[in-house]
Amino acid sequence: MKILLINPPNCGRSIPEERFGITSIKQIFRGEPLALETLAGNLDGHEVAILDLKVEPENLDSTLAEFQPELVGITAVTCEANAACRIARAVKATTSAKTVVGGIHASSDPEFFNRPEIDYIIIGIGKASFRELVNELELGKEACLPGVARTCPGQALTFTPRKFSSLDLVEDKPPRYDLVSRNRGHYTLLGLPLGFVTSAFGCPFDCNFCCITNQSGGKYLACSIQSVIRDIGLLGEVPFIRMVDANTFGNPEHARQLCRGLQAAGIKKDFFGDVRSDTVVRYPELMQEWRDAGLRTVVIGFEEITDAGLSAMNKANGVAENREAIKILRAMGITIVGDFIVSPDYDHADFDNLLAFISENPIDLPIFTVMTPLPGTALHRALKAQITNHDLDYYTLSNAVLPTRLEEGEFYRRYAELFRLTHPKAKI
Repeated sequence: MKILLINPPNCGRSIPEERFGITSIKQIFRGEPLALETLAGNLDGHEVAILDLKVEPENLDSTLAEFQPELVGITAVTCEANAACRIARAVKATTSAKTVVGGIHASSDPEFFNRPEIDYIIIGIGKASFRELVNELELGKEACLPGVARTCPGQALTFTPRKFSSLDLVEDKPPRYDLVSRNRGHYTLLGLPLGFVTSAFGCPFDCNFCCITNQSGGKYLACSIQSVIRDIGLLGEVPFIRMVDANTFGNPEHARQLCRGLQAAGIKKDFFGDVRSDTVVRYPELMQEWRDAGLRTVVIGFEEITDAGLSAMNKANGVAENREAIKILRAMGITIVGDFIVSPDYDHADFDNLLAFISENPIDLPIFTVMTPLPGTALHRALKAQITNHDLDYYTLSNAVLPTRLEEGEFYRRYAELFRLTHPKAKI
C-alpha cells in the first residue's frame, strides 16, 4: 500500500498581531515530525512517504499528484485541527485515498473529526493501532479496532478505548528518520541542528490544563534504554537531542538507568529534556548525573507563582519547590526554560508580580503562554460556558479565548512586554 503521512503547515492565527499589530512573539524552533517518523517505522512492507508542510508548505498538491497515495495519515495538535480537515478535503478531491487523522487533538476531542473528509480517527498512541488499521484495510475489511474510530458524520462517534501498554510502543521498529532527511537542515533550535527522540509517553500527573493524559490513557510508559540509545544513534552527527517527552524524568529510576546507559555507550551529545521542579528538588543527584552525561537544558512548567494558583491547576507542586529547583539547576549550570501560564483574568498587579518573580528567581528563557482551555481537558470542561472564541486556529496558547479582565489591547500589550523585558541573554 502507498501511504502518505502529512504534518500540517504552520497555521495558527494571532489575535495580538491581527488586532493590535503586535508581532514580537515568535517561534524559536522548528522540530521534525517525530510522530509520523514513528508511525512510519512500523509500516514495513509498504511504500511510505512523509510530507512536512511546515517545511514544504506549497507541496501538497504536487505530492498527491506524484505519489498517488492509497492511504493518507494526518497528525494535528489543536491549533492545526482545522488545517488537518482542509488537507483531508484536498486529498478527497484529488485522490481515492482513505484519510486517517491522529495526534493530540484527535486523542483529546475525536468527535471534532467526525466529518465526511475523514474516514478513521486514531485515539492515543498510534504506532500499533495505525498498523493494525492498515492491515485490516489491506484485507478489505471495515476496521473495528480498539483505539480506532470509524467516522459516522451526523451520528455520535463510537469506538472502543484502547488499553495502552508497552506493546503499543513497538520498540523493535525504530523511527524512519530517513524519510525527512531532505529537510534535516530545517530542524534547528536557535540555529543549532536538532534531533527528536522519545524516552517515554504520557505523564504520571494530571494537571487540569494538560492534554497529555489523553495520549496514553493516563499511563506513563517508559521506552527501553536500548531503543532510546538506538534512536539517538540513528540521528548520526546531530549534536543536540531534544527528548520529546511530557516528562523525561517521570520515572526517576528509569531516567537514572537511561543516563548510565548513555554514558556506557559513549554517547557525546547535548540533551534537552522536560522535568518537574519537585523532581529536581527530590533527586538533585539524578540531575547532576544527567548534567555529567550531557544534559544542558531543561523545560520546567512553573505555570503559576502562587500556591493557590498551582493548586487550582491540580499541579501537585508548590512555589517553594519552584524556587529551590531554580537554585539547584543554576548551581549545576543547566539552562532553564521556564513555562508560565498567563491567565486572561490577569490585571496589572498580576503582570507586575510575575515580572518580579522572574527577577528574583533568574530563569534563562522564560516562556509565557495564555491559559487556554484545550478541548478534552478538565479545564475545558470547567470553563466551556465562558469561552468566547471557539475557532481552533486561535488555540495556539498565545491567544485569550476567554474574556480578559484588562481591556483586550492592554492585556496583549502587557503580555508582549513579558517577552521583551525577559529576553534571554544566555545560550541554550
